[in-house]
Amino acid sequence: MLLEISLLVLASYLLGSIPVGYLLVRLFRNQDIRSVGSGNIGATNVMRSGGKGLGAATFALDVIKGAAAVALAGFLAPHLTWAPRNIQALAAVVAVLGHMFPVWLHFRGGKGVATGFGVFLVAAPWAALASIAVFIIVLMLSRFVSLASILGAAAFPVFAYFLVHGDKPPFFVAAQFIVATLIILKHHANIRRLLTGTENRFGSRTQERKPA
Repeated sequence: MLLEISLLVLASYLLGSIPVGYLLVRLFRNQDIRSVGSGNIGATNVMRSGGKGLGAATFALDVIKGAAAVALAGFLAPHLTWAPRNIQALAAVVAVLGHMFPVWLHFRGGKGVATGFGVFLVAAPWAALASIAVFIIVLMLSRFVSLASILGAAAFPVFAYFLVHGDKPPFFVAAQFIVATLIILKHHANIRRLLTGTENRFGSRTQERKPA
C-alpha cells in the first residue's frame, strides 16, 4: 500500500504543479507572466496583463488539473485499504501544494484558488459550488479578487460541514481546513494591501514588473 500511496502523491503533485498560466502566456504571447503585474502565474494576473482569453483558459485548466488529481485518487481508492475520502483528501492537498510550489518554477507558483476549487469540485461538489458562489458575490460587490478568494476559501469548510453527507473521516475534514488555510496564507500580501487600501480591483490593468 505504501508504494501505491507514494505513486498517488507523486502523480497528484505533478498534476498540480503544471504551470498552466506560465505555459499559456509563454506559448501564445512569448512572455514570462512572472515579469508582469504581480508576477503570479494564476488566472487573475494572466487576465490583468491583457490576456482575458488566456486568463479564462488558465482558470479552467487549473480547475481541471485539480479535479483530475482527485478523480485519479477516487479511481484508485477501491484498491487501497485507506478510506476512499481520505485518499481523495490526500490527493487534494498534494495537488494544491503542487500548484503553489511547482518544481518547474523553483517552487514559486500560484495561490491555489482555481486548483482548490477543482479538487473539491470532485471531493465535495456542493460545498465547492457554494464556495464559488460566495466568491462570485463578493467579487461583484467589492471587485477585489483577493477578498473574494479569501472569503470563498474560508467559507468552504463551513459549507462542507453541512453539505457533505456520509462518512467524513478526520483527515478528510482536516484537508478542507488545510487547503483553505494554504489559500488564505498565500494571499498574505493581498491582505496587507487590502488593509492599507492599495489593493487593485478587478478590471484594472497591471504593468510590467520593474527589475529589483
